[in-house]
Amino acid sequence: MSESVGISAGPPQSVLPAAAPGAADALAAAVAAEPARRRQAVALVVRSHPDWPDAWAALAATTDDDVEAYAYCRVGYHRGLDALRKAGWRGSGYVRWRSPENRGFLRCVDGLRRGAESIGEEDEALRCAQFLRQLDPAWPPSDLG
Repeated sequence: MSESVGISAGPPQSVLPAAAPGAADALAAAVAAEPARRRQAVALVVRSHPDWPDAWAALAATTDDDVEAYAYCRVGYHRGLDALRKAGWRGSGYVRWRSPENRGFLRCVDGLRRGAESIGEEDEALRCAQFLRQLDPAWPPSDLG
């Protein structure tokens, strides 16, 4: 009698949970706010959804200060890791851009990479760049924006 051997289709893939009801609409409205109010509007979404990486990535995009953006991305990165672990991610496997739920987290990792470059932290920038390619071998996506 022979045993069946399972063939894996590669590393497991993880998808972050969907945003809380109403969060995506609130963030879209905040990002669309007039420039003078945008940062404050996005910060209100972060206050309402502090565990949502998309909100942190959007907040990072509201500032021209590279250190401030780096800090926002660092928080979003860690909140994303927490959510991934809750979703079953064990530190390896794909977290692909093609799943919209993953995009805020991936934006935060990329923002961390850019921020590390801007402050001369080359090792961190390289680590983030490698991590992005491990999470999604097709990185960077053409629609990163």
